[in-house]
Amino acid sequence: MTQVFVLNSAYGAMTAAAAMDAGLFPEPSGDRILLAVNAAIVPETTTGIAESRQLQGVLRRFDRVESLNALVAPTPPVQWQPAADDLPMLERLLRRAWGIDDGSSLELFLQSPQVPPSRTLAAVFPGAPITIVGDGLMTYSPIRDRMPAAFADRVLGVAYADVVPGVEPLLFAETGAPRLPVPVDRFRSIVEEVAGAAEDPGLDDLAASAAPTVLILGQYLAHLGLVSADEEQALQAEMVDRALEWSPRRIVFKPHPSAPPAITDAVARRARAHGLEVATYDGEVPAEIVAARLRTVGVVAGFSTALPTVRALFGTPIASAGTELLLRRLHPYENGNRIPVTIVDALTRPGSPYTSPARLQHLLDTVGHTMQPQTAAQLRGRAASFLAGADPDERDRYVGARRLTQLRLPGGRRPGPLARLLTRSGVAGRFEQVRLIARGALRRAARAWKALEGR
Repeated sequence: MTQVFVLNSAYGAMTAAAAMDAGLFPEPSGDRILLAVNAAIVPETTTGIAESRQLQGVLRRFDRVESLNALVAPTPPVQWQPAADDLPMLERLLRRAWGIDDGSSLELFLQSPQVPPSRTLAAVFPGAPITIVGDGLMTYSPIRDRMPAAFADRVLGVAYADVVPGVEPLLFAETGAPRLPVPVDRFRSIVEEVAGAAEDPGLDDLAASAAPTVLILGQYLAHLGLVSADEEQALQAEMVDRALEWSPRRIVFKPHPSAPPAITDAVARRARAHGLEVATYDGEVPAEIVAARLRTVGVVAGFSTALPTVRALFGTPIASAGTELLLRRLHPYENGNRIPVTIVDALTRPGSPYTSPARLQHLLDTVGHTMQPQTAAQLRGRAASFLAGADPDERDRYVGARRLTQLRLPGGRRPGPLARLLTRSGVAGRFEQVRLIARGALRRAARAWKALEGR
């Protein structure tokens, strides 16, 4: 058995390494091959996981590291969708390139399974069992599009860093695939290993200070169309205000790589207005590693996976800004960021009623079902139970009345006489099914058009 890991982020690579150390993945009789993916729009401008200096210890857990970018160039891996007739040939060629006999078994460990290149490789190796490797809070979301049985039936489990203890992700839960939580202590040891190996002069200088420091993370939400540029600057200033509760002497801001200077300026102005030192770290070391190196007294962000991660690993206090606004702005409702925003909002809002894992799980099951009512159909009963007992303000915060009306769940508006007549006749259900299918087809067509344009 040869194991092929298709990974595209430092977080995914650290999750896989921690899972290996914890014995969650069986030892193969053959090699463990890392097929490294640089998923950036312009890969030449970023450092992929295969070239990352701080990840070299993680990479040594694999017998070989291969670059998928080099293999499929000039096609970007995220656009690699060969014709169906070419798949058997590609399987033979890849087996030959990696020294795997045609009769030898192979197992895939995939990150981001619903899109290329993971979905493509699952098609290239149609008989290979699949284990999903989580990538932070997105793993807690239900899958966006129902996967064909030829894929879903091969999923053996979902491995994920257990940074929201007691809460299980919804990815492939509908198939009954086992949850494989990576223990916090194992993941912490990997993060500390990577932090110790991080060689970055700018980060070294920041870490030399003993000043109590709060790390603020930028996500450039205006670029995603979720807020305006002015609103983003206001949110960053609010993050500085949230940091004051931990009495820091210094703010370190880690901006999004694509963010304009105005966002950094907004943080600096607000920090200085409070009499705080302020510094910017714009290197490529992941946020979790930066937080560990700076020994932060708190971390503030929008809805970054780093928030629950540093809290779970190091007990670091966390806060957020703008989550309630983002819950209203995310469009369409099925937007994959909705679950990460929901988790961070529930973990950080003052007086949150979701401090127990069971209550938070119930909330996520509800939001997950209302996002993907067909894929997560098994959660309808739990969603109805939660919504029927929820305070109206809580219900509206996470699921609007319009969505509840569409899905005929508690909290929705009472349908009019015509709608009730259509429902009794079964027409409404068929109409809703057609509407959802049409919406899905339009989304897939839009993604295909973007791919053709090279976006």
